[in-house]
Amino acid sequence: MVSAAFCTSIFQLYLCAGFITGLGLALNLQPSVIIIGKYFLKRRPLANGLAMAGSPVMLCTLAPLNQLLFDNFGWRGSFFILGAILLNCCVAGALFRPIGPPSAPTDKKTNAQAVETLKNKDINMVEMADLGDGEKEDKDCCENFNKFLDLSLFKHRGFLIYLIGNVLMFLGFFAPIVFLAPYAKHLGIDEYSAAFLLSILAIVDMFARPATGLLANSKWIRPKIQYFFSFSIVFNGTCHLLCPLATGYAGLVVYSAFYGLAFGMVCAMLFETLMDLVGASRFTSAVGLVTIVECCTILLGPPIGGTLIDVFGDYKYMFIKCGSVMVLAGTFLFIMNYYNYRMLAKEEKARGKHEKVEERDDGPIRTHTNPKKGETTKLDEKQDGHETFPLKSEEEGLKNGANITSEA
Repeated sequence: MVSAAFCTSIFQLYLCAGFITGLGLALNLQPSVIIIGKYFLKRRPLANGLAMAGSPVMLCTLAPLNQLLFDNFGWRGSFFILGAILLNCCVAGALFRPIGPPSAPTDKKTNAQAVETLKNKDINMVEMADLGDGEKEDKDCCENFNKFLDLSLFKHRGFLIYLIGNVLMFLGFFAPIVFLAPYAKHLGIDEYSAAFLLSILAIVDMFARPATGLLANSKWIRPKIQYFFSFSIVFNGTCHLLCPLATGYAGLVVYSAFYGLAFGMVCAMLFETLMDLVGASRFTSAVGLVTIVECCTILLGPPIGGTLIDVFGDYKYMFIKCGSVMVLAGTFLFIMNYYNYRMLAKEEKARGKHEKVEERDDGPIRTHTNPKKGETTKLDEKQDGHETFPLKSEEEGLKNGANITSEA
């Protein structure tokens, strides 16, 4: 954004203020969300809610700040100052530290002794051991790619439910914010009062996110947080469906307040529900895949809403479209998460039965006596592998040697 202050053409602005700034903000958001999941476990929903509360603060202050900077410093000075403000994210990122003690360096002498020991036991084990001294085997391209982006998540039932529901939701999630102020102007409200509606939305959103995180962290809601997330989406869509009934400024103020509450509820649980489904170990890949897929519907939502406004000449059809899509997405998530919980319970029950059967099989050992030789053998004893044969021959040799010595 600082470089945008020195641009001399619209193409350069597209490149600096659009592409480069957008890429930087994306690289800022994803690691911060992932780091929160690694830092917190017991109070993770509350941590997510507090961390997400910074966005509405900026949304509330950005519009008047931009106007103030533009009036006093022009557009070049505005870009320069805003870029300097964003550079403070580097300071915040520098404060993050990895969790857990660093791994101790491996001693070369210890490695050599370990290799020598493995050679004496079994040469095949040496070939499989990777102690860092030999050349590493070339891995398949797909395996290397899977380290950074786990495509096996597309076989995960909970992840697919979350992804489909969110793709539907984002078709109507951001469009009402874009068209709220123009809708107020369309009703004859002045520009400053129309812009103040966004400030009302942002202020309510700022308090709704940590409050939702605190509520989602309770023992009553956290075990079934997917249902709470579905309810927040349906609540959001219901607000949009009722928005056309607001024909005056007072009605739009009420709509903005409820919309800010619903918007904050969804944003506070957006990533928490994903981690609840896939776990912390696969959360990094899950966030990347979800973001890639969701970008398409996020970009399509406002243009579709604008097309409806142009075709019908009225804003209410845009709000009805957004509300209907979000109610559909919330209902889909509620039903499918209920199905997912039922399937998980059945799988857990089947796993418990299987473990009980294994414990029963590992009970008293059955024996069989050979009447001719008088030897007793264990029927349930597992057959020894090929690696135990040399040990048995050595033991028999020692026993025979001891018998010969005693006879002498």
